Amino acid sequence: MQCSTDKCGPHGSFYLNNRQKSAPVKTAHPKRRLQLACAAVCAAALTANAADNITLLVRGDDIGSTHAANVACIQCYRDGIVRSVELMVPCAWFPEAVRLLEENPGLDVGVHLTLTSEWERMKWRPITHAQTLVDPDGCFFPMVWPNQSFPPKSSLKESQWKLSEIETELRAQIETARRHLPRISHLSCHMGFAGLDPSISALVKRLADEYGLATEGFLTSAKPFQGWGKAATAEERIKRFVASIEQLRPGTYIFIEHPGMDVPEMQAIGHKGYENVAQDREAVTRVFTNPEVKAAIQRKGVVLASYSDLKQKR
Repeated sequence: MQCSTDKCGPHGSFYLNNRQKSAPVKTAHPKRRLQLACAAVCAAALTANAADNITLLVRGDDIGSTHAANVACIQCYRDGIVRSVELMVPCAWFPEAVRLLEENPGLDVGVHLTLTSEWERMKWRPITHAQTLVDPDGCFFPMVWPNQSFPPKSSLKESQWKLSEIETELRAQIETARRHLPRISHLSCHMGFAGLDPSISALVKRLADEYGLATEGFLTSAKPFQGWGKAATAEERIKRFVASIEQLRPGTYIFIEHPGMDVPEMQAIGHKGYENVAQDREAVTRVFTNPEVKAAIQRKGVVLASYSDLKQKR
């Protein structure tokens, strides 16, 4: 059984230019009821004959980072297969992301805890006073670990970070997200910073427990979905993604990627070693919204699930 996008969300493409405003949430009651009813059907499907189910969690990262990422993530939910998105609180496009997520109440949201700012021509800063977490310009360091493509002292690991400042910053990001979107269900870590030190990993787990949120680690039985492997073009990725779906066996799988759009805003960002951001992330969006991909999921009987769905199943 599949929770298809034909039922879960309203249709219509999103564009960077000449985009019509969506109706306020308070007037969208029929859509909200339909989305929530569909979520209930998905939850029922997860518990029925669970041993025979193929469950796939498709996650879209970095909503809030750019307008293009916001548009793409919402499109990948409304017209595609994404069921959870990760919200970056310190970024410039966080307010728009909040508005779009309020208009799409069926989309599961996690706080994408952020301690790095990787792009060369676009930066973000902590939302608290955190002197040990920033470079001389007051921005987050680009990397978590040292990277040969960056100058020395460009990573969090090379800084004299203080766990107390990390806790204050992460707590502020969680509380800011929850103040705007009370339905936040889980935490994830941008660029995997929790792996930097056991004390940071323990802190994230403790904060999740305190705020009643899941973490990425609770999906202990989930297997990584192969997706498109190393395929580069959208066409190659679609073909490989469909083939990977056809090969699935009963179990729970997770696939994480970054939807985007090949537009001037996203063309302007990147860093040494990753310059084709716009083309790469546009290809992600095309795969996630492709009719052949959705048809393969339906043929295979794959249940598309979110972190919130799987959290309820526990």
